[in-house]
Amino acid sequence: MKIDIEERMLHFKQPAGTSRGVYTERRLWLVTMTDGDRRGVGECAPLPKLSCDDLPDYGRLLRKVCRQVEESGRIDTEALRPYPSMLFGLETAWRHLHRGDRLFDTPFARGEAGIRINGLVWMGTYKEMYARIRAKLEAGFHCIKLKIGAIDFDEELSLIRFIRGEFPKEQVELRVDANGAFRPEEAPERLRLLARYGLHSIEQPIRAGQWEAMAALCRQTPLPIALDEELIGVNAPQEKARLLDAIQPQYIILKPSLHGGMAGCREWIAMAAERGIGSWLTSALESNIGLNAIAQFCSDVYGSTEMPQGLGTGQLFTDNIPMPLEIRGERLWICRHS
Repeated sequence: MKIDIEERMLHFKQPAGTSRGVYTERRLWLVTMTDGDRRGVGECAPLPKLSCDDLPDYGRLLRKVCRQVEESGRIDTEALRPYPSMLFGLETAWRHLHRGDRLFDTPFARGEAGIRINGLVWMGTYKEMYARIRAKLEAGFHCIKLKIGAIDFDEELSLIRFIRGEFPKEQVELRVDANGAFRPEEAPERLRLLARYGLHSIEQPIRAGQWEAMAALCRQTPLPIALDEELIGVNAPQEKARLLDAIQPQYIILKPSLHGGMAGCREWIAMAAERGIGSWLTSALESNIGLNAIAQFCSDVYGSTEMPQGLGTGQLFTDNIPMPLEIRGERLWICRHS
């Protein structure tokens, strides 16, 4: 078996605003495994200043890991725990090599069913976010995820009030993602104000690493809390258990590129379920290669769930990698011709 690596830069159609700044381009590495006539492609895409394996010598380390896989003929999942984006790319390529385009045997992978997704509204000015919310509602989405924390909180409350004024919670499920923007001392009052609008959940209200403060919020919150950044870099099973037991969130949100690849996400999902903690999957600004793999993995791990997943980011780039993915209404589909 041979593995080739290609570094690529994708460009956003519009700047993608987060609480950590604005993305205009996205660097990734494609790994291509070949074995005779068979070929498998995966995507390794760490997020700058966020992934635990966002390293200055990422390309060199990835080449070293790929040589080890070539020599051994296997992926050492345990050794790759500290490098989730590399593991995810190699897992994807391996499945593609051995199983073809259907990475998992599910109705979604066969093109027979779509996965319900949320409509993601990026941070921006009030006017920009208002227009984006309108567009998602008109496109038929019944679950909207709103990034907050970049503009004035009162203006963000006004946007949420607008949605609820036109669409009650029975019609539109509303999730917000604070990306750790709130200070611990202001978070309880902000959660109280947000809870007035019947939100499904808030993602990462305070910065990661403040376990005691986050645990207190989760105990007292009027609004279900979902952890995301909190899970980054927590790769060993005993550490995962310690985090879940200490904080006891209502949900965890998993991105294979950030949270341990497919193997690590399965571990998180199982450990959370044992503790009565819900979960869902999202992509992390991958190209269509990564999005396709996450969606197929999602269809395998969650089956026919109707809980909206965060898989709608494949339309963000001007120069994305073509894949048979299509959003129809509020569902992501794989287009199969046979």
